[in-house]
Amino acid sequence: MIQKLLGFDKQTMRIRTEVIAGITTFLTMSYILAVNPSILGTTGMDKGAVFTATALASAIATLLLAFMAKLPFAQAPSMALNAFFAFTLVQGMGYSWQTAMTAMFVEGVIFILITFLNIREIILNSIPMNLRYAISAGIGMFIAFIGLKNAGIIESNPVTYVMFGAFTPSSVLAMVGILLSGILIVKKVKGALFYSILICTLIGIPLGVTEIPEGFLPVSMPHSMEPTFCKFDFSEFFTLDMAVVIFTLLFMNIFDTVGTLVGLASKTGIMGEDGHIPHVKEAMMSDAIGTTIGAMMGSSTITTYVESASGIAEGGRSGFTSLITGLMFILALFFAPLFLLIPSAATSGALVLVGVFMMDSISKIDMEDMSEALPAFITIIMMVLTYSIADGMVLGLLCYVLVKLFCGKHKDISITMYILAALFILKFIFA
Repeated sequence: MIQKLLGFDKQTMRIRTEVIAGITTFLTMSYILAVNPSILGTTGMDKGAVFTATALASAIATLLLAFMAKLPFAQAPSMALNAFFAFTLVQGMGYSWQTAMTAMFVEGVIFILITFLNIREIILNSIPMNLRYAISAGIGMFIAFIGLKNAGIIESNPVTYVMFGAFTPSSVLAMVGILLSGILIVKKVKGALFYSILICTLIGIPLGVTEIPEGFLPVSMPHSMEPTFCKFDFSEFFTLDMAVVIFTLLFMNIFDTVGTLVGLASKTGIMGEDGHIPHVKEAMMSDAIGTTIGAMMGSSTITTYVESASGIAEGGRSGFTSLITGLMFILALFFAPLFLLIPSAATSGALVLVGVFMMDSISKIDMEDMSEALPAFITIIMMVLTYSIADGMVLGLLCYVLVKLFCGKHKDISITMYILAALFILKFIFA
């Protein structure tokens, strides 16, 4: 029954491994439970309601993925799109959060429609193999960069843009986590990344990084979603500006999700030689449904999380991993104070090691053919420098089309790639 429902193969998989993988994935992405309410709260939304909506929407989307797609991936509100919601739509363009949430809801409904019509799968299947390997490597570097940045090991600099950060308790804890994760993996300790996160969280207590609030209780009842549930406002919806907003949301989410799915599928070994990913339509449908339900609850757009790679690195290979992650999000509703103790620095080691694991796909890229190597390089480096999986993918795909076209290799370009390139150019012109 487990094999039928979740794709668990008892001949090659172990329950304990899948459980540890699911918990590890949750721990590395649990920061969203603290960050999403903080970001959306700047718009005037009730933070307690947003916390509940974030946890429930993440749980529903991830559980749907577990049973529909049977893949070891997890889903939660996109860090790019929650910032777009709060800082662009509400604070920048002046929409109320109710109107902005309406745009998120409509985007989710459109997402369900285009997924049902296989449009997203057509886009995914049009991506050349060398770019798929580059996407996986780029996501690895992106994940590692997130881990280094969150801990303060890498900081911003007005002259050089980035620089090595100062030695602080947070950065020192992260460095310990990176070394500890590496040592545990070399020693082949099962659940290495999971144990690294827990140990670093404990070490963070005397360092002052893991903050235990006064009167701390690990258990609490979930906050009500009433302040944000179905609070839609269509009064400003039927405008040209709102049409552009919805197109931008669709564009960002499509390529963020597609890029992440390609990268994660490459690491699980389920991607065929022709680039086919089993159950990819179901995976896309689960995030489309999650986005729609999440908007109804009061959460921003759902997407597949790159942090799923931490669970994959622990050996997660089936929907059982995502089942555990989804259940952890439900538990988080009642143990929110406990889960929110985990500092981002404690997860840095896991994120950096995941980056190391995902870099091996670089060896599969054809570096002898510059028309393949250059777009692959652009994809990888721009994911990091633009801090966006979607932008890295877009620039890499656009580079691929233009280089192939001007080098007389137009037969390497599919009709879908031509259409995408035209849309990319229009986006850059009118964005």
